Amino acid sequence: MKTIKQYIGIFLLLNSIFVLTAQEKSGDWPVLKTYDQDHIQKIKMPVGGIGTGTISLTGRGSLEDWEIMNRPAKGFNPTLENWGPAKVKGPFFVIFMEDKNGEKQTRLLEGTPDESYYEGAWGATSNNHGLPRFGKAEFKTAYPFGQTFLSDKNLPVEVVVGAFNPLIPGKVDESSIPMVILNYKVKNTSNKDIKIALAGTIQNFIGFDGVRGKAIKNANTIVEKNGVKGIHYTSNGVDPKSEQWGTMSFVSLNDGETSYRTAWQPKTSRWDKKRLDFWDDFSADGVLEKRENKKANAPMGSLAVKTTLKAGEEKNFKFLISWHFPNRQTWDKPGFQKLIKATVGNYYTTKYKDSWDVISKTLPRLEVLEKETKSFVTTFIESDIAEEVKEAALFNLAHLRTQLAFRIKSGHLLGWEGLFDTRGSCFGSCTHVWNYEQTLAFLFGELSKTMRDVEYGYATDDDGLMSFRVYLPLSEGQKWGKAAADGQMGSIMKFYRDWQLSGDDAFLKQHWAKVKKSLEFCWIPGGWDADKNGVMEGSQHNTMDVEYFGPNPQMGFWYLGALKASAEMANYVGDQKFAKTCKNLYNQGSTWMDENLFNGEYYVQHIQPPMSRDNVAPSLMDVATKKGETDLTSPDFQLGNGVLVDQLVGQVFSHIVGLGYLGKEENIKKTMKSIKKYNYVDNMASHANFHRSYALGDESALLMAAYPNGRPEKPFPYYTEVMTGFEYTAAIGMLQEGLTEDGLLCIRNIRARYDGKKRSPFNEAEAGHHYARSMMAWAGILATTEFHYSAVEKSMSFTSKPGTYFWSNGYSYGTCLVQNKQAELTVISGFLELNRFTLKGIGSKKLKGKKVLSNEKLIIKL
Repeated sequence: MKTIKQYIGIFLLLNSIFVLTAQEKSGDWPVLKTYDQDHIQKIKMPVGGIGTGTISLTGRGSLEDWEIMNRPAKGFNPTLENWGPAKVKGPFFVIFMEDKNGEKQTRLLEGTPDESYYEGAWGATSNNHGLPRFGKAEFKTAYPFGQTFLSDKNLPVEVVVGAFNPLIPGKVDESSIPMVILNYKVKNTSNKDIKIALAGTIQNFIGFDGVRGKAIKNANTIVEKNGVKGIHYTSNGVDPKSEQWGTMSFVSLNDGETSYRTAWQPKTSRWDKKRLDFWDDFSADGVLEKRENKKANAPMGSLAVKTTLKAGEEKNFKFLISWHFPNRQTWDKPGFQKLIKATVGNYYTTKYKDSWDVISKTLPRLEVLEKETKSFVTTFIESDIAEEVKEAALFNLAHLRTQLAFRIKSGHLLGWEGLFDTRGSCFGSCTHVWNYEQTLAFLFGELSKTMRDVEYGYATDDDGLMSFRVYLPLSEGQKWGKAAADGQMGSIMKFYRDWQLSGDDAFLKQHWAKVKKSLEFCWIPGGWDADKNGVMEGSQHNTMDVEYFGPNPQMGFWYLGALKASAEMANYVGDQKFAKTCKNLYNQGSTWMDENLFNGEYYVQHIQPPMSRDNVAPSLMDVATKKGETDLTSPDFQLGNGVLVDQLVGQVFSHIVGLGYLGKEENIKKTMKSIKKYNYVDNMASHANFHRSYALGDESALLMAAYPNGRPEKPFPYYTEVMTGFEYTAAIGMLQEGLTEDGLLCIRNIRARYDGKKRSPFNEAEAGHHYARSMMAWAGILATTEFHYSAVEKSMSFTSKPGTYFWSNGYSYGTCLVQNKQAELTVISGFLELNRFTLKGIGSKKLKGKKVLSNEKLIIKL
């Protein structure tokens, strides 16, 4: 393992930020990474449950991007006023301080805004820009925990603003709570007692999601029961069927003098002074006087708690924000029009009556949920895995807690490809994008299986065509009616993975007929492999948003992986004839690709124009283009002789699921070396990019494709771009093939770009924010530890390299300590069935009797 100084040196050379050891603790919360004041301005950490929506904690300590009403809302800081300066005055928390001499000070509980927000037509544009705040701030995090450390030489206190939402592998409901848990740790740094008060203000914006809707006759009600004090936000005028209708709650769990405002004073003249009234009132003594505003459609709600801090004393002040918006609609298309008008609902809202019920049901479990979340994160970050791999895997997990992924009322998880600021990007749980995501299956297996149920229970027709974008409601799931070669083959491999991890034979038997049919779809006339020789030559729509014509490595290895997985499943269900067909095609295809597509350095495409529409199945034509737009005698947008960054994605996936090599091992390793050789750019300032830019200036990256031997006149459109999900795929492939330093360098480069100064560490983008493909990063954990688990065979394997490794299989998690040809396997959460254990390169051991482990250790000597 590298020393701390070596890691710091590496990251400083990459213009990144200081990395601290996983063992560093900030109070009671674990810390993986620290961002200094120069690297906090872009940080926005999503805080919310899986499929519930989210509110983001910024690096400065504020709460922004209130995305809780069934759609993205980047930049939305709820305020319903539309007059220039008021647009940037949203929710906030403040602290009041008074010493024994009667000196009083009030500060916003945030650090200073970035200088880029100083200029605008109305002056500064940052949220609550004019309010006094703390002079210094730094951000520490190990997702889902985020903490902003605030200090100021002119103030008698230091404050840590902390936020999290429970996240426990294998426990879906416990990780799907619509809530932000806030903790303000205040320390009196003076040698005298002081009085302090903390107050939070949130407007009742029910009915308005940041773009659409309107607040009408909203009401704030004070609720005090069972030791909980807070404000319940409702509406008496918003249509109860609208997407923006629901409830919110804001509560204090603190002792001390509690005061409220359920409204701010009404506007009495042209000049709005209600903020001044609030500031003066709170700054007088830290106690809020009540105000009435019966005409307000969106009344402000403020909650304050006051206490005394002795000299040197430290206290925690905990607040909860919950929400409940049940009326999710179907997918949007540009212009906010619905593809099909229907309400599909939210699964999380079936668990609670309203937002106050969220509080009531969660509060008794809150301490346990926090403890279990800390246990997971601490176990994970203390593992002997490279820091950059842990960071990439853990921080990209945040995507699942945004509006990217949602669960409809039936419990099925669906997702956009990414998120634009105010709507989803590219609907339909797009198979060729979500193919790359490896986080769900290994942390929340039941959720991953619901996505397979969508693919085979709703999106695949009787002919085996899987619509690679699924419509909602699910009864209309096949309406898209177009197939993607990589999406369909990858879905077969995902199904195999999820079956192996779960050991759910009923799941296999339920969907096997459609899984089989989806593979047979390759062999239809005019299909991907119409001559049934194990090689895809047909019109192959794919994740580059084009059709490839002719054999190529990207589709080819997906196909080989699907054939190999299907052979295994067919054998298991007793379909030996189909298994034999799959094995024969696999062997033919693998041999052909090595002999014909491998050029000695990497795999290439043989462009084979179909010449006529008559040679292409209708469902495979005009997917990415309009009818007649593609010249089928000489098609544009092909890969050709290019070095495609993820040409071995099918191979990477095959290693993940334990299916082994799909081509010659030496060719696979050589290809990974060639990707590093040709696609790696050390300084992007020297690179000409003609599309979207996700890496710039002195940043380093892997290009989508390189052409050392000449390129087509019009190659596929993204070839000059950089996208993290594809980079992770290549980097993980390098790790799998023993090119460890190359793989780690590529992952470090990605995370150096998302450094808090230039971009948020929790928002890797592609076609939108929080892009699903970047969740391939979790496979870095698998590649490093060489972890593989089969609940079907009840077997587990690890690297034999000494160390302590985190593992998770979607239903349980724990650690494995490897040393001296011995393994100490610990199950921390869930239970594990195990019959055989393997250390790679050392050997396997069949365990005596059937071992079912739960919250216990097992020592295995090989």
